[in-house]
Amino acid sequence: MNKIILKPNREKSLLRRHPWVFSGAVAKVEGSPQPGGTIDICTSSGSFLAQAAYSPESQIRARVWTFDEAEKVDEAYFLRRLEAAVEMRRLLKDTGWIDSNAVRLVHGESDGLPGLVIDQYGKVLVLQALSAGAETWKDTIAEQVMELTGAESLYERSDVDVRRLEGLPEKKGLLKGVEPPDRIEIREADLKFWVDVRGGHKTGYYLDQRANRALVKSMVRGRDVLDCFSYTGGFTIASALGGANSVLSIDSSGEAIQLAKQNLQLNPVDPGKVYWIEADVFQTLRTFRDSRKSFDLIVLDPPKFAQTASQAERAARGYKDINLLAFKLLRPGGLLFTFSCSGGINEDLFQQIVAGAALDAGVDAQIIRRMHQGPDHPISVHFPEGAYLKGLVCRKE
Repeated sequence: MNKIILKPNREKSLLRRHPWVFSGAVAKVEGSPQPGGTIDICTSSGSFLAQAAYSPESQIRARVWTFDEAEKVDEAYFLRRLEAAVEMRRLLKDTGWIDSNAVRLVHGESDGLPGLVIDQYGKVLVLQALSAGAETWKDTIAEQVMELTGAESLYERSDVDVRRLEGLPEKKGLLKGVEPPDRIEIREADLKFWVDVRGGHKTGYYLDQRANRALVKSMVRGRDVLDCFSYTGGFTIASALGGANSVLSIDSSGEAIQLAKQNLQLNPVDPGKVYWIEADVFQTLRTFRDSRKSFDLIVLDPPKFAQTASQAERAARGYKDINLLAFKLLRPGGLLFTFSCSGGINEDLFQQIVAGAALDAGVDAQIIRRMHQGPDHPISVHFPEGAYLKGLVCRKE
């Protein structure tokens, strides 16, 4: 039997049903487990704790499939987990919590499937296998999820850096079904977007910001809006459709801006109210500050600055810099929608960073709302790391 034996007193997190075992907690490995293979996790005295996927190259040495010793980790196990995940998203749609043909179907550890992400864009599914365990069971999962959803295509986007931490090569391409179109049109309430599942960020689109785009849309009427790190224009188009007086969008990617312009054409908005800048956001905000440019509402949705807590200090400087500049550019009574998707920056630290930015900018501000990922990105009560997206709506006094 393949087993991981923990060091004494290192089982506390597993007893709280946290799904990760770090390498520093491991005393020894018994048997000859293969990468991604199922392995028992045991206390130093040999008592069973969980069944997990083994990952010998990763600092996260094992990711738990089940805490039930009697439950088999087999094809039936994955079918049960996928059925539960798909049914939960169906419920979210039926109750009106999600009004879209694009949804996250599987959200890793929080759906009991560590290292697995599956997003749905209409009839196209996009899969990321981010761990050795997810990679091992990928073909089984692909077959099952296609059957459960009736999708026509399943495309893989496992072309991410985190795979290297698992000792896995990056992979990208068709897994099952027919080749997806170059662009897929999705609907998000009354917003429409093109999604590029082959070349876009993550699986092609940021589904986790759906509710926050709707919130921005509800608060922009008559305002001059600045959308920073605009990517393919999610917040920009929400602002334009919400009746903003003007929207200025900044992103460093010319390709993203071109797709954003095409997204704008899908929606019934006046393109003359939307302006685009292809440039570095930090430098552009400094230029705006020096020229005393100002806005009524600013969105800061930067890429991930800190993957882990060890990178938090460097990331905090970046977050503080852009928030300080944004506070200086806001008109009195203006609103700042500011986000962090960095796992190494928790909610309390993010608030401290924003507070420090306001202090250094010499302004007073109020937090009038907190923002998080949408309900199709659930957070297991045993896995707080699942709450990766945090945001604040701040009003400048």
